[in-house]
Amino acid sequence: MKQNIETRYAASPREVKQMDTQGLRDEFLVEDLFTEDNVKLVYSHYDRYVIGGVSPVNKAISLETIDQLKSSYFLERRELGVINVGEAGSVSVDGQVYELGHKEALYIGKGNKEIIFSSKSSSNPALFYINSTPAHKTYPTKKIGLDDVEVVELGTPETSNARTIRKYIVNSVVDVCQLQMGMTTLKSGSVWNTMPAHVHDRRMEVYFYLDVPQDQAVSHFMGEPTETRHVWMANHQAIISPPWSIHSGAGTSSYTFIWGMAGENLDYGDMDVCAINELR
Repeated sequence: MKQNIETRYAASPREVKQMDTQGLRDEFLVEDLFTEDNVKLVYSHYDRYVIGGVSPVNKAISLETIDQLKSSYFLERRELGVINVGEAGSVSVDGQVYELGHKEALYIGKGNKEIIFSSKSSSNPALFYINSTPAHKTYPTKKIGLDDVEVVELGTPETSNARTIRKYIVNSVVDVCQLQMGMTTLKSGSVWNTMPAHVHDRRMEVYFYLDVPQDQAVSHFMGEPTETRHVWMANHQAIISPPWSIHSGAGTSSYTFIWGMAGENLDYGDMDVCAINELR
């Protein structure tokens, strides 16, 4: 089994102010998450967050430990969130098999040793987007189907930000240490996600964009509220958002994104909203 692993170090606002376009992309953008029969992992020094993609096409793929963890197996001191953004597949957790359809999720608790990802069909493979954080306690593994999520409607058509938020891995749905994951879908005619923008210095965040047509893109905004930058992103790309940064975007077409968070608390509403007319 092939694993492609990167380490990304933390950058301060002072450093980011000096970065050009390529510098921003190298520091925060995660590309090529899904390659055939491969595991791609990025270990971030923001809250020791791991972002990854698993693409089992011709064979099942196991999630193995990496040097950065200095552990005998991947979830020795961690928990894991999985959302299938491809076709039907399954995840075996220490021999217990969980079937995951498109946009279904799985929470896997600390201490599980053998994690194996499979596709139901090699011609229509599953694509498993994964996030992992350190964990202090073992909670039960749980599948989260589309009927299990907590749904919130936000925004309005008048401000081009009407969207549906589906909370998958949050403490109101599943017992969890610090990982949070969910999915936001923009409604027809709306383009802005997470607008008004906010920061939360208690938590970092990662956005993963999906359902972006091949000839379209999302402009993702980041940086301090008075010193913003943007990164153009394509389908199935992720971007790391530091705790001091806004995380917002506007698409040239309809799209969806998965958000993942970790840090000081599990309070989804812990955010410091930035006034739109004060952004720079």
